[in-house]
Amino acid sequence: MSAEPPALPVTFRPGRTRVVLMTAGVAIFVTITVIALLLEQLGPGERLSFVFTAALLAGVLFLLARVKVVADESGVTVQNITSRRRLEWAEIVQVNLRPGDPWVFLNLTDGTSLPALGIQPGIAKEHAIADARALRALVEDRAPRDLP
Repeated sequence: MSAEPPALPVTFRPGRTRVVLMTAGVAIFVTITVIALLLEQLGPGERLSFVFTAALLAGVLFLLARVKVVADESGVTVQNITSRRRLEWAEIVQVNLRPGDPWVFLNLTDGTSLPALGIQPGIAKEHAIADARALRALVEDRAPRDLP
């Protein structure tokens, strides 16, 4: 009953969440910068600190928006907020997205579990479930398994 794997390469990312985060980042930056320029009682240093703070806040939102999971012929690359990890297909044992999970977890052959923030059910639950099933189908299709 496994799903048909998608064609490679394929990129999974939380599209709606990404749009919300990037839009909020731009809106925050523009709003704070305009306020800094309109407040006449602020000196140049204070205005600069407003703009710097706006850029910092926008930068954090852009970091949150860059998460993704990229699958290609040789394996999977998981780009989380500040880290990137490349996995061979054989390293992935299982793809999990249980009810209540904030994102997909990849169970690995070394006994650890790697969060894959690029597939998260936050705003678009059905899309995340479909993406998790597609990645699971790819793992089942590509990862070598010892059969008894």
